[in-house]
Amino acid sequence: MRSTREVTTVSESKISTKKLTVTAAIIAINLVLNQFTLAFGTLLEIGFAFLALAVLAYLYGPIHAGLASVIADLIGFLLRPNGFFFPGFSLNALLMGIIYGIFLYKKEVTLGRVALAVLVVTILIHLILTPIWLNIMFGSPLFAVPRIIKAVVLYPIEVGLLYGLLKNLRKMRLRLL
Repeated sequence: MRSTREVTTVSESKISTKKLTVTAAIIAINLVLNQFTLAFGTLLEIGFAFLALAVLAYLYGPIHAGLASVIADLIGFLLRPNGFFFPGFSLNALLMGIIYGIFLYKKEVTLGRVALAVLVVTILIHLILTPIWLNIMFGSPLFAVPRIIKAVVLYPIEVGLLYGLLKNLRKMRLRLL
């Protein structure tokens, strides 16, 4: 006969196993989505990989999503290195997971909440940190008009995609938790 402590431990390990499995699947989805971008000229590229990490943040929270984002970033670099490794981009991944988790975890999915989360990621990651890392790496300018135009054009697209995905995910009531 099992004690209560044993049953709790077995139950907790099943939850952890499920969480780990879902996380690994979402990381794999992120890696696949990272390979597919829609390019509209040299300045505008629409990527979908952020959707997987935002879903992970919505499901499991900021710390879990942040760590999983770093793991996805490192695996992505190992599978398909693009230049040399720079830890600033791993920091970007960590912060993106944390930001999405802060705004989305255990909260109602609203257009305003999703728009605010994407806005914070756009400003902090895409318009502040990424130019700093590119400046450190290549000496590129910190302020670039094309980057701002790209952010302005992509913002409503990313908000719409993420909002639609999270609303549908919530409707499907998937048992991923």
